[in-house]
Amino acid sequence: MRPLLFALEDGHPLLGPLCQGLGAEPGQLERRRFPDGESYLRLLGEVAGRPCLVLADLSRPDDKFLPLCFLCDTLRELGATRVGLVTPYLCYLRQDARFRPGEALSSHSFARLLSPRIDWLVTLDPHLHRIHRLDEIYSVPSTVVHAAPLLADWLCDRREPLLLVGPDAESEQWVSALAKASGLPHVVGEKVRRGDRQVAVRLPDLSAYRRHGALILDDVIASGRTLLSCLQALRAQGMEPVDCAAVHGLFADDIEAELARSGLRRLLTGNGVAHPSNAIDLTPALLPAIRRWLAG
Repeated sequence: MRPLLFALEDGHPLLGPLCQGLGAEPGQLERRRFPDGESYLRLLGEVAGRPCLVLADLSRPDDKFLPLCFLCDTLRELGATRVGLVTPYLCYLRQDARFRPGEALSSHSFARLLSPRIDWLVTLDPHLHRIHRLDEIYSVPSTVVHAAPLLADWLCDRREPLLLVGPDAESEQWVSALAKASGLPHVVGEKVRRGDRQVAVRLPDLSAYRRHGALILDDVIASGRTLLSCLQALRAQGMEPVDCAAVHGLFADDIEAELARSGLRRLLTGNGVAHPSNAIDLTPALLPAIRRWLAG
C-alpha cells in the first residue's frame, strides 16, 4: 500500500516534494490547543496496515516534541505497520557531555524518549561532536544523509572567482570536502566562544584572494553570531561580495536583518527548516534513504 506521510507542521516545504518522490499520500491531521495549553491531535483517515512516515522539523523542539510523541504513538495504536521519522534537522545534540557538574545530558535523554516511538529515522547533517554516530545514543536504526553533494553541484555552476570560508574548526572537514569537489580554494577561521551569543572569528591573511567573492559555509546557523563575526572579519579584509550557504537555518534573535546591515549579499539555506532563505532543495538527498527503509 502507498505510504502515508504526515507533516508535524502545516505547509512544510518538503511535504509535497517527498510525497511526489515517494509516491506517498499526504496524511491528514486535526491539531489544536486546549485553552489550558494542552495539545489535541486527531488522525483523519485510516492508517491500519499502512507504512507511515512523519516529517518533523525539530528546530525549537520543546513545543513540538509532545505533539510528535502523540502522533507516533497514535499511528502505532491504530495499526500502522511501521512508523518512520524523517527529521531534516535533529535537535538536542549540543549537550553531549557534562561540561559542568550537574548538567543534564540532554542528547542522551532526548534519544531515549524518542527511540521507542519510531521504527527508524532519517536525518540530514546532524551537528555531531563528541557523539560520532547516532546509534551511540539512539536505540532505533538511523540513516544520516549529507547535503554536500547538492552544494557541490550548485558550486560547480558558479562562474565568478570564489573563496570558500569555514568559520571555525568544526566546519573544516565539511568545507575542505566541498573545496575538493568543486575545485575552489578555501580557508578556515579560528573561533573563540565566550558564551552562547558571544563569538569572535579570526581569519588568516586573505590578500591573495582580493579578486574573489567569499562564500561562508556552515552546517547550521543557530544564533547567527558565528556567521556575523566571520562576515565582519571578511569585510575588514576588503572581501566582497560575501554570501552564506548553510544546511540548517534556525536564526534565533532575528539575526537576518543584522547580517544584511553588515554587508551579507545573499543567504541560502536548505528547506528542512522553513525560512524565506530556503534555496537548496534537500529532497534529492533524503529520498534514497527513505526509499531503502520503505523497501526494507
